[in-house]
Amino acid sequence: MHALFDRNWKGLVIDLSPPVSLPHAAVRMFSCVGCFWVLLSSALVALCSFSFISPAWIVKEHLKNKDSVSFGLLWHCSESLDHMYRCYTFGGLGKFQEIPSSSWQTSAVLCSGGCALLAVSSLLAIITIFLPGGACERRICTLAGYMQMAAVFIMGSGLLVFPFGLNSSLVKSFCGDSDIYNAGECQIGWGYMLAIVGVMLTLFLPFFAKYAPKEQLSPTPLPTLL
Repeated sequence: MHALFDRNWKGLVIDLSPPVSLPHAAVRMFSCVGCFWVLLSSALVALCSFSFISPAWIVKEHLKNKDSVSFGLLWHCSESLDHMYRCYTFGGLGKFQEIPSSSWQTSAVLCSGGCALLAVSSLLAIITIFLPGGACERRICTLAGYMQMAAVFIMGSGLLVFPFGLNSSLVKSFCGDSDIYNAGECQIGWGYMLAIVGVMLTLFLPFFAKYAPKEQLSPTPLPTLL
């Protein structure tokens, strides 16, 4: 009898963990990294679009009683000495082939494509806010991160190609002895610098996309005494 009691006592398990009332499913919550990722993505889309339509990629200030001139990817503007400012599209809207340089045409395609890709990834980032944490959310964040990485390379290539158009006849007529990566009497404008800053900040978006998914919270029971 005593031996039987010992065998039953050794097989007894004492569980000191309290009863668990929380569900085992993941708790839906907002991720701080995810919210920051969404805000930064949206801000960079606006920054990219604004710099793309800016007419101040190459500028020339008033010099020797001449009008100031500025060039962008799609626009060129001039300011007369009486401070009258006029802007024109290259050849008018819908006449893409009349952009004065093939390098600028290529840059316009790359920059606009990168902005469009960044806008789609920003929309995906906004969608993830309303999704519960799980595999679907992680897949969308990963896809958006890859799209943002591709947008960096596309827009960066467009910015590198743009200075090749400084040797066009139109730019030479205003900037003097300009050449590839040499603006002559002109200088780099705020629009081009703004685009560079936007691309540099976009480099961080894929990193935030990796840590954007919401954390899954699961209850941790107390150790069981065997």
